Amino acid sequence: MSIEISIEHDCWDDADLAAKAEAAFAAVMGHFGLEAEAFEVSVLGCDDARIAELNAEFRGKPTPTNVLSWPSEERGAEADGEMPDLPEADFDDPFGAELGDIAIAYETCAREAAEAGKSVEAHVLHLLVHGVLHLLGFDHIRDKDATLMEGIETEILGKMGVADPYREEDGV
Repeated sequence: MSIEISIEHDCWDDADLAAKAEAAFAAVMGHFGLEAEAFEVSVLGCDDARIAELNAEFRGKPTPTNVLSWPSEERGAEADGEMPDLPEADFDDPFGAELGDIAIAYETCAREAAEAGKSVEAHVLHLLVHGVLHLLGFDHIRDKDATLMEGIETEILGKMGVADPYREEDGV
């Protein structure tokens, strides 16, 4: 497995983004029976200002967001709610088959975690799992696709010891 981590803001210094990215990547790939060692992903840890620039450039939305993903190729399913075409391993490339890039913004993650009464660690793990699923072709624009993606996220996160991020706790 090759995960390239770039940290552009010191707010990530104490967050151990590399370990979280590796754990999320391994959990997602393992869920689908894919060998993590045969794939490559790039993760950028940035601040709200940088992710707002990226969001404006690539999505036309000049505001901060929590996570962005850029798949190396389109793998999405044609029919709403169907599984995307999962990538094939490349054991000939020492870095593995390139899946794409993820950017994650610390301030937005921390704010969202606080608002939801969750730990920043759990929220960052959720967003990294979410980002890797996007690289694999999952999306949440169409209703059945969203249901599929959320179900898979919840299952993977549960195995990682992270509570269902889509379930509202009593009293929250």
